[in-house]
Amino acid sequence: MRLFRSFRDHRALTRRSAGYAAALMAEPVTADVEWLARDATRGDMDHAQWELRYLRRSLGILVAQRDALDDRTPSEALRALLHRMHKDRNVDGGLLELAERQFNARLSAYRDAFTSRTPGSSTTRVAQNLLAFSGGPIREDEPAVLRGAELVARYLLESNASLRESFGEPQLPEDVAPSMVR
Repeated sequence: MRLFRSFRDHRALTRRSAGYAAALMAEPVTADVEWLARDATRGDMDHAQWELRYLRRSLGILVAQRDALDDRTPSEALRALLHRMHKDRNVDGGLLELAERQFNARLSAYRDAFTSRTPGSSTTRVAQNLLAFSGGPIREDEPAVLRGAELVARYLLESNASLRESFGEPQLPEDVAPSMVR
């Protein structure tokens, strides 16, 4: 029975991860693509769209690492996301390796910005990285950086909501105070 339960639990984790990965593969909103193209990519809509795709996917993995209840969730979510990315019709088959390298570069940069303990907002630091990858301004007081920070905050909230939808809400027994969990 224990082997069957382990198999069933793994299948459930895989299914939930696939659902979460599907949410992370959502296309960016047209208004956001137009904003990034105007303020950073010099009108290149395709570049802007790809940067926003990478941003959403990277933030989704970072949210899974930060907020998941099960230690296996982030790695399963990343595995499911990479599986979906390899089947992405927006990527030419010959460019899959390049797309994966670009995603990994962004994930690494966004992770560093997201987890940095330097002064300032993590959303601003991530937005500065987004704009740097896009060829835009990166000074903290730039309107594009401020708008980018709002976008990053929205993507974080959406990723967290998708994570809860896919994996469930955290629940504690009524007789256990949240401060006692650690």
